Amino acid sequence: MKIELNFIKLFILLFYSVNFLISQQKADLVILNGKVWTVDETKPEAEAIAILGEKIIEVGSEKEIRQYISTSTKIIDAQKKLILPGLIDNHAHFTSGGFEITNIDLRNAKSEIEFASRIIKRAKEKPGIWIKGGGWDHENWKSASLPTKELIDSVTQTTPVFVDRLDGHMALANSFVIKLAGITKDTPNPPGGTIVKDSKTGEPTGVLKDEAMSLVYKIMPPQSFEEAIQATSAALTRAKELGLTSIQDMTSSMDLKAYQELKKRNQLTARLYCRMPISQWKDLENLGIETNFGDNFIKLGSLKGYADGSLGSSTALFFKKYESENTFGLPSDILLDGRLENWGTKADKSKLQLSIHAIGDSANNEILNIFQRIQNTNPIWDRRFRIEHAQHLNHKDVLRFKKLNVIASMQPSHAIDDGRWAVKRIGSEREKEAYVFRSILNEKITLTFGSDWPVAPLNPMLGIYAAVTRRTLDGKNPNGWIPEQKISVKEAIKCYTINNAYSSFEENEKGSITKGKLADIIILSEDILTIDPVKIENVKVEMTIVGGRIVFQK
Repeated sequence: MKIELNFIKLFILLFYSVNFLISQQKADLVILNGKVWTVDETKPEAEAIAILGEKIIEVGSEKEIRQYISTSTKIIDAQKKLILPGLIDNHAHFTSGGFEITNIDLRNAKSEIEFASRIIKRAKEKPGIWIKGGGWDHENWKSASLPTKELIDSVTQTTPVFVDRLDGHMALANSFVIKLAGITKDTPNPPGGTIVKDSKTGEPTGVLKDEAMSLVYKIMPPQSFEEAIQATSAALTRAKELGLTSIQDMTSSMDLKAYQELKKRNQLTARLYCRMPISQWKDLENLGIETNFGDNFIKLGSLKGYADGSLGSSTALFFKKYESENTFGLPSDILLDGRLENWGTKADKSKLQLSIHAIGDSANNEILNIFQRIQNTNPIWDRRFRIEHAQHLNHKDVLRFKKLNVIASMQPSHAIDDGRWAVKRIGSEREKEAYVFRSILNEKITLTFGSDWPVAPLNPMLGIYAAVTRRTLDGKNPNGWIPEQKISVKEAIKCYTINNAYSSFEENEKGSITKGKLADIIILSEDILTIDPVKIENVKVEMTIVGGRIVFQK
């Protein structure tokens, strides 16, 4: 009995000693005098934050947080500015975006002449060196006609040119590259792709859509590892300046190696949720990798597949034909031949998350059908299916997102771009079913936001602005394109934070400013919760903190 009492006394003493030590814990970093919007429903607002190591140890009033200050604590005066959780991008081609920074820029070329002159200038500066990237948009041109190889052939006879449209679903090759790839008037369209040919001569115009681009990729020299490191470093610099602390990436094997190398060098300033091509599902299974495998900086376990192309390239798959062309769009080759469903079923059984690109209403419907069949076939688990883009949805399929618990992974800046010309492609009735943010949230479906960089700008402030205002880039919709689909600023922030964290199985680790979570935090130049929403796109990031480390300060 005496031994038992002594044990109880010892336990009580230890309990209070541990709690005393915890209560005396001091912070490495404290942020005071701020307007903290936590995105934590249990404590939505605060004034200050205490950080120890890579985690938040307290969120509260300035008086509460001052108790965590010691002589060695770094103190940040937020000067009453808005503090948010670090923003998360739900869909980026991150290293590709880094390459775009150093490649030729054709995005804002306003005419065919300007488009051609930039390519010709680069060819003269670096003769014989591949000209890639570009991000051109023929909808910016008065003619809105697709470019042809004849625009650039005369000055690029010995310089290979392969420049993509901003959506990445078609590209222009010059005659030099067309010949290198062995493409002629007799070359058939590959499954899931189109070789655009002159209606009179039958000769290739130089434009290749979706899988037809692979004919060039096969003969294009690969990027080196050092080039991938440089591109990723450039992308990381851009991300931290924009307040992005996590990226949900479309990852190649080379990209993954670059991320690992930069992590070893302690130069990884954003967390990467890596989604490998669905064709590699067996490799992950053989390694025993399941969803959410990895550490706080690099995670694996999600797979990316394609169902169709894009609206801008007229390759998004619809139930009805386009208004502008005699086509329904292009299903991907792996959707056509059944590999997408076959791979997806086996990958899901191995507890790998499926993240499938679908833009047209028919493509979205078909992916929902596949998801339904997978759920009916495989054992129950917390699978968190995702449809990437989910741009054109009829109401019945919106309800199926809810029924099947599918995450809508959308990119709002696409809406204010497409809204300039979507009616030409699909008409006024189908246009109303584009980017239905409000309808999705009304059904309590998980909605997440990102950029699709480098297809669209990486800037999340542009994304929030787009979701809240829906003002198209041409200025012709000041009250918003399909205004009934607008959402609030708070809802948009949630889509860039906790909803994104949920979509990568990380809602208990990040996505809100909450005690015990990773200290991923940003401070903004203006309060986007109170300013006129039309000004949000110009708001800057003053500071970016990743895991308690200041990685950017203006």
